[in-house]
Amino acid sequence: MEPEILRIARRVQAIAQSGLHYVQNDFDRERYEELRNLSVDLASAVSDTEPSRIHNLFTNETGFQTPKVDVRSVVIKEGKILMVRERIDGRHSMPGGFADINYSPAEVAVKEVREETGLNVRFNRVLALVDTDRHGFPPLPYHFYKIVMLCDLVDGELCDSNETTGAGFFGFDNLPELSLERNTPQLFELIRRQLETTVTYSD
Repeated sequence: MEPEILRIARRVQAIAQSGLHYVQNDFDRERYEELRNLSVDLASAVSDTEPSRIHNLFTNETGFQTPKVDVRSVVIKEGKILMVRERIDGRHSMPGGFADINYSPAEVAVKEVREETGLNVRFNRVLALVDTDRHGFPPLPYHFYKIVMLCDLVDGELCDSNETTGAGFFGFDNLPELSLERNTPQLFELIRRQLETTVTYSD
């Protein structure tokens, strides 16, 4: 029930944000602001996150709201997948992050690997387009689409970064503790299957 309530809260927040963007009179503005506050109350009721942080997350953007885009890079070496340890929680994920303005998805995939691991890679193909409301992701304050990109290793040496404290290659049957907001066991099973086909998966 809690994930469903959070999805409702996100949807209410999106309607309120869009309404505030297009509103033309003060009466309607007050109604949309009240609606946004209700979305914060809903999300706070089913989350361990401080209400003030949820309020900031739900009110720090303007305009018509769309899902956020996260790019993850799959780099395979001798059957093992490249993982980084995130400084923020000490758990592991595939290299990646938010899509950057003025970069294509493929450029983001290559850039994130270089910045987080020191390795140079070349974009190969898109493995999957994933909705984080599926595949075992925990309830998240924003709705995300993840673009999972296969990249080929070129050269470079593994190193730490300002976001990561280690990187290495791990077997799919021996993955380290996962940063579940970024990747889940279900996502790795999907990736494993997608490496055996040339057809892109999409939710």
